[in-house]
Amino acid sequence: MPGPVPNREADLARPRERKGSDAQSVTRGVARPTKISNADRNWHPIAKRLWDCLKESGHADFYQQSDWALAYSLCEDLSYYEKSGKRSGQMLQTIYSAFERLPVAEGDRRRVRIELHEPEPEEQSAAVLAIADCNKDLGLGE
Repeated sequence: MPGPVPNREADLARPRERKGSDAQSVTRGVARPTKISNADRNWHPIAKRLWDCLKESGHADFYQQSDWALAYSLCEDLSYYEKSGKRSGQMLQTIYSAFERLPVAEGDRRRVRIELHEPEPEEQSAAVLAIADCNKDLGLGE
């Protein structure tokens, strides 16, 4: 999606809303479980690190098998580029442009309206806290 990187949802004065008849025209499918391969042992260290980071990133929750196949192919290309004796700026630009499809960088995610947030802390129920306080007062541990 070309154009400037949109602001984060929290930075907007009012939330984004879909307008017009496009709001109902989203075609939906069913997400299927995915199997993620390991990085190729022969890859350049940069490609291996990128692959491992992709597997651990929050946006990986949205990836399907075809996304992982594309990411694998791009890491293979990046590894080839990094190991090759003659490098082309055009080849590197092409690889980086292809990574925008996944979307790997925060700006790319915001363009497709994906924002990752810090996990919310788990709250304990009042009953659990009361029992813990009672045990603490009685000297039964913490």
